[in-house]
This record gives sequence, C-alpha cells and structure tokens, in this order.
Amino acid sequence: MPIAYLLRRLVLSLPTLLLVAVAVFALIRLIPGDPVQLMLGESADPAQVAAQRQLLGLDRPALVQFTHWLGQVGTGDLGRSIVTGQAVLPLILERFQVSALIVVVAVAIAVLLAVPAGLYAAWAQNRGGDLAVVGFATILLSVPSFWLGLIMLLVFGLKLGWVPVVGYVPFAVDAGRAVLFVVLPIATLALIETGVLVRMVRASAIEVLRLDYITHARAKGMSEFRVLWRHALPNAFAPTWTLIGLILGNLLGGIAVLETVFTLPGLGRLLVDAIFNRDYPVVQGCLLFIAVTYVLVNLVVDLLYPLFDPRIAIE
Repeated sequence: MPIAYLLRRLVLSLPTLLLVAVAVFALIRLIPGDPVQLMLGESADPAQVAAQRQLLGLDRPALVQFTHWLGQVGTGDLGRSIVTGQAVLPLILERFQVSALIVVVAVAIAVLLAVPAGLYAAWAQNRGGDLAVVGFATILLSVPSFWLGLIMLLVFGLKLGWVPVVGYVPFAVDAGRAVLFVVLPIATLALIETGVLVRMVRASAIEVLRLDYITHARAKGMSEFRVLWRHALPNAFAPTWTLIGLILGNLLGGIAVLETVFTLPGLGRLLVDAIFNRDYPVVQGCLLFIAVTYVLVNLVVDLLYPLFDPRIAIE
C-alpha cells in the first residue's frame, strides 16, 4: 500500500536526519572564529562580548545548546540569524525558491535534451552519430560549471548585451526582467547535466536494445522510432530516473558556485555567506533543510518508479 510505504520510508529517514543534525551541529562549531566577536568587532569590550554570548545562548554547554536547538527544530523554528536577526526558516524558504526554480527548470530541459540524444546514440552505437553525441557529452562533463557560466556571461552579457550581467529581479516584481536574470544560469546548468544524463540514457538503452523482446518487436515490422520510444525507453528510463533524483537532491542545495557567478540570492549562496559570517543558526538551518530536501526528493523518486517500470510494485 503506497501510504504504508510512504510512512515507513519517512520513519526510516528519521535516524538519518538525526545523524545529519548531530553532524551539522558539531562541524559548524569546528569552524575557527567567534561569531560574537565577528559581530561586535575586534575592539568590543569583553563584558559586552560576554553579555552577547549569554543572550545568544553560546555560553551554555554544547549538549544543552544541541537539545535546545533540536527542540526548536521539532516545532519548525530554526532560530534567528545572529547577523541580521531574521527568522531562519522564512529566510531559507525565500532563498530556496530561487534555487528550486533554476534547478527544476534546468534539469527538465536537460532530460528533454538527453533522452532523445541518448536513445539515438544507443541506436547508432559505434557509428558516427554515436561518437558525436558521446563526444559532445564528454566535453560537457569535462567543463566546470563556473567556467561555462563565466563564458556565458562574457558572450551573451558583455559582448552581445542580451542579458544583464549582475543582479536579480524576483518574478513577483517583474516577470519579464526576471527571466533575463535566470536564463543563463538555467542554460549553464542544463548543458552540464545534459552531459551526465546522455551517458546514462545511452548505457541503459544499449542494454535494453539487446533484449529478446526488442528483437521480437523488430521482427513484427515495427518502425525503429516506435521500437525506441514505445518499447526501449520505458525500461531504459528507470536507471535514468534514479539519477535524476540524485541530481535534483544534490543541486537543490549545491549550486552555490553558480549562484555566486550569476549573483543570484539562492540557498547555496545564503549558506556560503552564513559560513563566512559564522552565523550558526543559518548554517545549521540550511544544512538541515538541504538534508530533508534530499530525503524527500529521493522518496518522491521511489514513489514514482512504478510509472516508469511496471515490474516494480510498491507494497
């Protein structure tokens, strides 16, 4: 039963999330530097520093701080930023909208490009078309995302002037201008992930095209197009779907480099800025949110698996 399976997976995810919470809390405190000293400056009075540490609860034992934070997390309260005083959860959700838009659209475009290209490469295995597709995919895999982003900015932003080079406008303010600010990061990410997905689709399709039922379909006189899209793709897409889930989970919290290149106020950039500012609540909240997102994305992938592979049943 899908609901029982969903509940079981959620329960099994709790130990993982607890371990992540412990690791996040411990590692963030290994970062050199005192956040209170960073806030108040090197010339701050020691009494003022001590009072601020007491106000923020940083003078308590680590175990007390952890249990207090974990209790807050259980109620949906991730605390407040040490630097700005903003509530952490609304801040994360606001920044996550930017990252999620770029990642979801980019991965969707990458899938639309990679699936037909990978199928064609598998069909034309070891021929010119296959070598061309695999070669292009290998080049995309070899190019660092930040370098490709900088080239995109140089060509389409500085040289051609088609898009703005820096800044960001929310869609709620001006949808037309917002598109101009996100088109290059989406294109950059889509190209990089296309290279990854093409190779997976090709490898999976080659395995499927060797099976007996494909030979039977061809013997019945079906066109190659129908054999590829109706018979080969459903079975070949299951491993690719797993990879898509992993890519989404990783990118939703891991595109800080691209967000920095394109000056986008996303979740990754929020995390990097919080680390530099020793903003414990924001760093802890971001890392925990990323872990929860990763777990949920992969849970959704598992639940949707039967749609792509009827042989798999959720019990």
